[in-house]
Amino acid sequence: MFAAINTFLAGGLTVGQQAYISAGTYSWTAPVGVFSVSVVCVGGGGSPVASDDQPGGGGGALAYANNYAVTPGTSYTVIVGASGNQSNGGNSSFVSSGVLQAGGGATNLTGGSGSGSARTGGGSGGNGGNGTYGGGAGGAGGYSGNGGAGGPTPGGGGPGSAGTGGAGGGGGSSGFGQGNAGGGGVGLLGEGTSGAGGANGGGGGGSSGANGSAQAGDIGGAGGAYGGGGGAGNGNVGGIGGVGAVRIIWPGTARTFPSTNTGDL
Repeated sequence: MFAAINTFLAGGLTVGQQAYISAGTYSWTAPVGVFSVSVVCVGGGGSPVASDDQPGGGGGALAYANNYAVTPGTSYTVIVGASGNQSNGGNSSFVSSGVLQAGGGATNLTGGSGSGSARTGGGSGGNGGNGTYGGGAGGAGGYSGNGGAGGPTPGGGGPGSAGTGGAGGGGGSSGFGQGNAGGGGVGLLGEGTSGAGGANGGGGGGSSGANGSAQAGDIGGAGGAYGGGGGAGNGNVGGIGGVGAVRIIWPGTARTFPSTNTGDL
């Protein structure tokens, strides 16, 4: 968890942020003078089950809410989705699943999706690749588009597809006897350049997210933080997905996703 930053600008405007980047359940308390926030959630990346013919794991979704009303001194629940480890990635949420949630990627193929009454935007996670020997993993969802899909096998190590809207790129696939690459993660500082899926390697991270790892052995490559899916493994061991995350910035009236004053201030 990053420490909260809370500064006071001219005119009494309170500006700050807090990011949660380890899986778990937390309680965030609105600081004095903070009446609205903008929040981005990224679900954990999925990880294939222990079988060499399974698709790559799906990427976690990204979902954000802008100008959400809060009360100073009141606590709000934050949940960060865990990395999938031969399992689905965990869901990440703010307040509750009904308010803002980014779904984790599924263990086989399907990327997560966003939901909640306060949700303003964000993309779904990319699907994992599916072929004779599994496939590369899906990338995390982006701020204005979906994550890239993983490449299938057999495919000669062809690349996964690029993400859109700042999404992580899908993991490139590998040939028989080699693990498949992990999907790219997505960053928390707002929309940036979309990642590109790599041939015979990990997917590109979008919006400063981490790249998924390439994998030449039998174990699938790991997904990049945050939200990248894990690649399928030809040695019956699926790669671990990227962890989810939640970042809160304020004031929500002046700092809004995908790209208005969303950096570190």
